Amino acid sequence: MSPLYLELSPSPRLAAALVALHAAAGICAVAVLPGAAGALLAAALVGLGLTAAWSRALLRSPASVRGIELDGESIALKLASGDRFVAELARRRYVTRFVVALPVRRPRRTVLITRDMLAPDSFRALRLWALWGKLAGVAAKQLPA
Repeated sequence: MSPLYLELSPSPRLAAALVALHAAAGICAVAVLPGAAGALLAAALVGLGLTAAWSRALLRSPASVRGIELDGESIALKLASGDRFVAELARRRYVTRFVVALPVRRPRRTVLITRDMLAPDSFRALRLWALWGKLAGVAAKQLPA
């Protein structure tokens, strides 16, 4: 079976959620730590949310994962910079109808793929691969003669 290549697209919904959650954390910081220190901490948290949205959700950073190549049990990641490397995944993966989280051991990071980053068929194939560790295929007896 040939490898399956999945091209990721930016996720404005994930970006908005990241910024909103970091802004909420900033509001909490101001409530707990009033004054200039709280305001600086809140600004830093919002800046962190913007940076995370820029690189992880909008895929604008050179280190952002732009493509995933699935070949049996192995996975290769293509970065926005053009670099490609075979990743070593952890055994545990998080899979739901809306998101797939793939913890990578080397280099240490987690690739988060939301439903709006891929076409529905591609996202389903990724979910199945993340759950079973192999691509869905057709048994030889099921192929037309």
